[in-house]
Amino acid sequence: MPAISLLAGLLVGLGVLGLRETGLFEPLELKVYDWLIRSLPDLGGPDPRIVHIPITEEDINEQGQWPISDATMATVLDRLIQYHPRAIGLDIYRDIEVPPGREKLDALLAKQHHIIAVTKVGGEDEPTIPPPPVLDGTEQVGFSDALVDDDGIVRRGLLYQESEGEVLFAFGLRLALLYLEAKGVHPQLDPADPRKLRLGPTTLERFQASGGGYVRADAGGFQILLDFKSGRTEPATFSLTAFLSGQVDPHAITGKVVLIGVTADSVPDDLFTPYGFMRGVDLHGQIVSQLLRAGLDGEAPIATASELQEILYTLLWGLLGGTLGLRWRSSWRFALGVGGGVLLVGFTAIIAFWQDWWIPSVPPTLAWVLSASFVTALVLAQERKERTLLMQLFSRYVSPEVAEAIWQQRDQFLEGGRPRPQKMIATVLFSDLKGYTSAAEKLEPRALMDWMNSYLETMAQAIIEHGGVIDDYAGDGIKANFGVPLPRSTDQEISQDAVNAVRCALAMEQALRQLNERWGTQDLPTVGMRIGIGTGPVVAGSLGSSQRLKYTTVGDTVNIAARLESLDKDQFASTHQAIQCRILIDETTLRYLGGRFETQLVGEVSLKGKEYPLITYRILGRVGD
Repeated sequence: MPAISLLAGLLVGLGVLGLRETGLFEPLELKVYDWLIRSLPDLGGPDPRIVHIPITEEDINEQGQWPISDATMATVLDRLIQYHPRAIGLDIYRDIEVPPGREKLDALLAKQHHIIAVTKVGGEDEPTIPPPPVLDGTEQVGFSDALVDDDGIVRRGLLYQESEGEVLFAFGLRLALLYLEAKGVHPQLDPADPRKLRLGPTTLERFQASGGGYVRADAGGFQILLDFKSGRTEPATFSLTAFLSGQVDPHAITGKVVLIGVTADSVPDDLFTPYGFMRGVDLHGQIVSQLLRAGLDGEAPIATASELQEILYTLLWGLLGGTLGLRWRSSWRFALGVGGGVLLVGFTAIIAFWQDWWIPSVPPTLAWVLSASFVTALVLAQERKERTLLMQLFSRYVSPEVAEAIWQQRDQFLEGGRPRPQKMIATVLFSDLKGYTSAAEKLEPRALMDWMNSYLETMAQAIIEHGGVIDDYAGDGIKANFGVPLPRSTDQEISQDAVNAVRCALAMEQALRQLNERWGTQDLPTVGMRIGIGTGPVVAGSLGSSQRLKYTTVGDTVNIAARLESLDKDQFASTHQAIQCRILIDETTLRYLGGRFETQLVGEVSLKGKEYPLITYRILGRVGD
């Protein structure tokens, strides 16, 4: 069964991986990613290296037009330059002239190389928006295109891409590189893997198409997962009107990255992130902050495991679910185990994410739950099959207590779906009727069957009440075992089995007297009974085919008990004046009785098939009766 559970867990894990390849789990995985992003510890405030100058609805009303004129934009940039920022990002498209002031603006843009203007590469469904003509083809241009997932949420940042043989840099990357350059940090390819990019002490891993919870995503260009660690708090912000009116302290600008962008509701530039609604200029600020933390603080972006590692991780949880499913027998234990496993998967994902690793959580969770459920169902089905087999073998022939004990110890008792052959010490009882043949000749078939059934039912009840296991019915004969099917480990237990067998024989004798009295009043035949009891080694197991099994005992002890029962048949009378029941035991049984019964030495008797004589005793009753 353990091997089957491992195989089941492996197959379930492979099935879950197959479903994952269809992209079925990706939406849920991305929702988990959003939750993990929001669970990250707060940085303690906005990035102090970044300042925003948003153009609000009030600013547009103050200027009296949109777009803002080139002259006003030139004034804003000129004043910013006087405050000595490290980089200025103009997140407003200026591809079309907005008179007056175009000459002044172009001259300023061409002269000040730390000003980055925005462009839009576009694509099949998005238009292309060129940069200001004066900057076209220079390094002062960065694209603002955002990677939006199918559910409309931005989770990745595109740093650079190739278009018509030209490498295009992202708007946020251009600004970050200007700031890092002043700190002596320059981008370079990782010597160990040219596909990776190094910024200072940090290696940026290129996003893979099936990284994390994604499945066959567009991984073109150089992408990273965004952590949005600055997404909880607003950056340092000064409105355009406040800036132009001189209300901004120059020290708040000096040495920082300044982003100018529109936040007015009348000019839509809206994106959705794991934190919800976010303006385009705010998203660029998030990317700049993440790159600065990587290049200066050594904070690596969120990485993903390799596809092989993710596969092995999912299969591991499938195997664990299959293995532990073997131990769950009750609904509450199953619920507790499955719930604990789900929590562990989630806890592992959270801890890994806080260490900047995104590992899938939906496939491992499903592999765990499904494999545990499947194996548990398999175990329960096997148990039902085994219980059915045991009940077929024993339920009608043993007491409920013995049947339950057999079931509780089934792991030791069953082998290959049937009782395991075992050598043990047991006490065997045989009984047979004297006068059965003549009685059978006098009765009609129906009356004979009713007469025999009343006898067998009474004797079977006595055997079960004394802890015996009915082995066989052979006409009027009964075979019962005491001490099976669960092996006895101590002399005390073996002794108790022998005592129970003798007490059972005396109870059968008493029951036969009562039956004879009743039969006599009903004008039915009366009979006598012979009982032979032997104690010693037996081999117990099941005999027969898979359609018809019988649990029985074989061995020398069984032969001795059978011969004692049939000893000296001709000397046994069946009249009421004579003895109605004779109980013979061997010397081994006598030793285990411990003097609890009155016995009479019969002497040495020769039994068929035995080389040496057997000392035999007769049971007269209990001591003190």
